[in-house]
Formats: sequence, C-alpha cells, structure tokens
Amino acid sequence: MATVDREKLPIKMLNDRILVRLDPEGERKTSGGILIPATAEAALGKRLIWGEVAAHGPNVRTMETGDQVLFAPEDRFEVEVRDETYIVLRERDIHAVAATRLEEGSTGLYL
Repeated sequence: MATVDREKLPIKMLNDRILVRLDPEGERKTSGGILIPATAEAALGKRLIWGEVAAHGPNVRTMETGDQVLFAPEDRFEVEVRDETYIVLRERDIHAVAATRLEEGSTGLYL
C-alpha cells in the first residue's frame, strides 16, 4: 500500500464553506494611529475581524477568492494547510464582504 503525501494533494472546499486567510500579525490600528496588538483583542470584548477569502465551496454565492470578509472570531475553526493557518467558516457566518467589484450599487462605505 502506497503512502500519500497530504502536503501535495489539491484541496477543494465543499458546499458553503470558506477558507479565510488572516493578517499574520493580527494587529490593527485605531483611527488615531494607535497600534493594538492581537494579544489585547480579547480584552476589547466582542469585535468582528477582517480576513481574505483564499478558497470557497461551489455553493458560496456572495463572495469570491480575494474578497475581504468580516466575521466574528468566536465562530471560527482553525486549520493549518501547507504551514499556513487559515480559518474555515460557513457563508452564513460572514457579516460583510468588501471587494472592488461591488462598487456599482454599493452602500457607499469604503475601507
């Protein structure tokens, strides 16, 4: 029986699942320019975070690879793929999508 090297297998997301890449540092800046490290995030209470869609399943209708998505950090499942950590979410766990393709008919909010 041959062994399979999982590191080289292609990955396909299923159904409404989304693979999200987070900012590696997890830091953010306030509008006043103050840098808040990832370790301080828990003290701030419930706060939504942004990530980038790395892959998505065939039933995902509202986002594409490369879009920025807003979600609650407590709704996530972490997975390591090829030495990089990603988050797996369902489409219904996404609160907002930011992408240049959404400019037409958008709400007028810009990041």
